[in-house]
Amino acid sequence: MSNNHKTYTIMKRKKLSQFIFCFILLSLLNFNLAEAQQITNSDVEQKNIDSRYQIPKFLQKSYFEITAGYIDYPFSEKQLESGYSLHSVSVKHAAVRLVLLGYKFNDYLSAQITYMRPVLWVNYKYYKQPNNNDVFSRTVWTNVGGLTIKPTLPIGENFNLYGEAGLSIITRNGFDHQDNTVVADANFATFIFGAGAIYNISKKIGAQVVANYSPSDNKHNQPYTSYVGAGIQYRFQPIDDEKIEKAVKKERTYPKQWLQVGYTTNAAGYGVNNFVAGLNIFWGGDSEVKRGTFITYQRNVFHSPKMFALDWGANVSVLQTNKNKENFFALSLFPVFRLNFLHTKPLDAYFYYIVAGPTYISKTLLDGEDTGKKFTFYDAMAIGCFLGKQRTINAELRIAHYSNGNIFPANGGVKIPLTLNIGYSF
Repeated sequence: MSNNHKTYTIMKRKKLSQFIFCFILLSLLNFNLAEAQQITNSDVEQKNIDSRYQIPKFLQKSYFEITAGYIDYPFSEKQLESGYSLHSVSVKHAAVRLVLLGYKFNDYLSAQITYMRPVLWVNYKYYKQPNNNDVFSRTVWTNVGGLTIKPTLPIGENFNLYGEAGLSIITRNGFDHQDNTVVADANFATFIFGAGAIYNISKKIGAQVVANYSPSDNKHNQPYTSYVGAGIQYRFQPIDDEKIEKAVKKERTYPKQWLQVGYTTNAAGYGVNNFVAGLNIFWGGDSEVKRGTFITYQRNVFHSPKMFALDWGANVSVLQTNKNKENFFALSLFPVFRLNFLHTKPLDAYFYYIVAGPTYISKTLLDGEDTGKKFTFYDAMAIGCFLGKQRTINAELRIAHYSNGNIFPANGGVKIPLTLNIGYSF
């Protein structure tokens, strides 16, 4: 684990900026959604307009959030295993908390999936006993996921107070010294409690403050975790009738569903993967894929009058690792955030980003790297186009990645190089 910890630390530190990149992508999508009167799905059907012009009903009650603030978890010598003594411990308090998906049942109750982590990890400096002359330095990574309910009390037209309670999943990635555990890994469920206030700047944007707390856990020797932060909430809104009618008049073709066959190879190396990872907008991986095939199905559920689309998809992959030529397969479901950036007569071009698609992976030890559990996530970036008068032909270049998002202590990650996909829409 110690080698994995060293080689993957830089990549782990990039996850914050990658989540913010996803947030910005969603923000741009939301920015194009609602400015005037609302239109319902029944209105679309009565006018014989493609229902995909309107945002799905589920998303009309959904929101996402980002807050930045102060995290505290008093790590100390208590987390050190026997045979080691503490020189110093540095807790970095800057942190970010995301509501990856929130759903508003009514004005008084919501539910949400959350993710919280520090900007920089806790740093331990320690001695190995009985020789206390050399000081060693390593980091401990702690991530907090949550599934909570949020009862809300409206105070006036634009101001709300809320509470929060639910299940918190805390993952701690410790470290070894010469194959001996210094700080142990931990992955366990506990409670989370919180409260906050939000001021609605508009129908889709709110400014808020939030605080939450998870208790200490003696069994796993984990200190309490508290967080105080401030940020914004974005709420999806239906698109107005006028924008939809203008979009319909352009008579563009938007494929409803398509099937792809893809082949991936490292013949061109991993330069594209490494480049976008260096820009802090995607992930790498300790295990690398040499070659493999994908079969992918995607279905469009929403396309805005201008550029943005939401799809869902599924794929099956059969892959081989680069180092030891180990074969494995994976099954994934995923959301797709797509930007249709070019419309021309011969083709429509797009870019998309896939994040956190639930995945089953058949092997977890790949080329000697521990990638965690058989439950993981699928992430991808691609650029492609639809060709032909009816946009029935699809071509795409994609890079991808498997990792568990630190919900388990081991998370080596799997790097998938350039994949060429050829598809047919119907």
